[in-house]
Amino acid sequence: MTRFAPVYRALGMILMLFGLTILAPLLVSHATNDGAQRVYDEVFLLTILCGAFLWYRYRHLQRDLNVRDGFLLVVLVWTVLPAFSALPFMIHLGMSHTDAYFEAVSALTASGATVMSGLDHLPESINLWRHLMQWLGGMGLIVLVVAILPMLGIGGRQMLQTEVPGPMKDNRITPRVTETAKGLWLIYVLMTLACMLAYRWAGMGWFDAVCHAFSTLSLGGFSTHDMSLGYFNSPLIEWICIIFMLFSGINYATHFLALSGRSILVYGRDPEAGWFVGALLLSVFVLANYLWKEGMFHDMDNAFRYTLFNVISVATTTGYSTTDYGQWPMFAGLWMLFLCSFSTSAGSTGGGIKMMRALLLYKQVYRELVRAMHPAAVYNVRLGGQTAPQSVLFAVLAFAFVYMVSIVTMTLLLAFTGLDIVTAFSAVVASVNNTGPGLGLVGPSTTFAVLEDFQTWICTFAMLLGRLEIFTLLVVLTPAFWRK
Repeated sequence: MTRFAPVYRALGMILMLFGLTILAPLLVSHATNDGAQRVYDEVFLLTILCGAFLWYRYRHLQRDLNVRDGFLLVVLVWTVLPAFSALPFMIHLGMSHTDAYFEAVSALTASGATVMSGLDHLPESINLWRHLMQWLGGMGLIVLVVAILPMLGIGGRQMLQTEVPGPMKDNRITPRVTETAKGLWLIYVLMTLACMLAYRWAGMGWFDAVCHAFSTLSLGGFSTHDMSLGYFNSPLIEWICIIFMLFSGINYATHFLALSGRSILVYGRDPEAGWFVGALLLSVFVLANYLWKEGMFHDMDNAFRYTLFNVISVATTTGYSTTDYGQWPMFAGLWMLFLCSFSTSAGSTGGGIKMMRALLLYKQVYRELVRAMHPAAVYNVRLGGQTAPQSVLFAVLAFAFVYMVSIVTMTLLLAFTGLDIVTAFSAVVASVNNTGPGLGLVGPSTTFAVLEDFQTWICTFAMLLGRLEIFTLLVVLTPAFWRK
């Protein structure tokens, strides 16, 4: 279809750029001689050649991308790239296409759900590839690409608006979209380096430090060990992880403004940051006391330590674990899943509906209560000192409705296939919110390998739906999108 020729041309460029990232595991494979060198050679050449073909085929059909093109390009990137990313898993590890694609989608969406076991014995190149994909997907491949594609003659604003999370996508921290992307990635790279060095200082080996820095800053939660961060049994490593998870759960635009203005006062003016930290700390305090009184821990120190880490990990949609919280009382697990649905800020690497939407929903409900008591009263919904436009409020209400309908529908589908309701519900919530582990059969001590193929594809769709913030994907699936 020549109507979308510029989209295919851009996709070809993105594929070629993405192909270059395969050089990292390729070099590690050669250095460690893990037997996967030929696999990466083939995947690298295939990705580059497919990208080059698309670019060459549509190279003469150039025009600026419109909004519809932006939606299609984002969906194609997040569905096509996992197909290439999954090839090392299929060829070298012998995984089925369903499981390999699920693993690749989980990595690129920074979800952290996995079908793999025996992570401690995986080739280092495979483990690096899994974590590198999470790191790239955490901030968003499109945000990286819009910093490069303008030099190739493709504008990036449409892609940025459909990729950047949050209800107020038109706000930009710098006048030019390219500078915005570069600013976000500068903060992301600097904090990844800081996290890596902190992990190394705390006792991790260099390889573990690099991989866990990638998955911590992306809030992805992959680990090189089956026991996740519990493998290290180190309070110092846990504290470092907590700090960087909290950092990545806050809007990166706020970090950029704080760094460029050399002032921490910016965080006090962020309407989400205070609620984000406050909700997590209050939950930790309540759950730690609850678990201690329920006899899950012998002393309050251990109750606080394990509750603090695991609550923040799940709430920020990271998905690390230091203990099997699936064995905790059901209330604790459900509360943690509830937190991951809204805790992280818009513009962070976390999933869920975002704290900004949750605050707008709360203020909208409160306004309706006030208007019920005082019909003539004028009450505007304000956030961060600004009045929220009606269009934004309607969009948030629509998003919340579709979000809940999506969870209910996919939960019923999984229950229809024979899964118990706890496993079905938690798998869908964890997938839509890009959190990773759920409860029941997909809890922190198990993997998603227990699911049948159809169930796995439902969770794969849920991860894509959540990462693309629902509407981006659903818009492309509507018949109206394809009409001229």
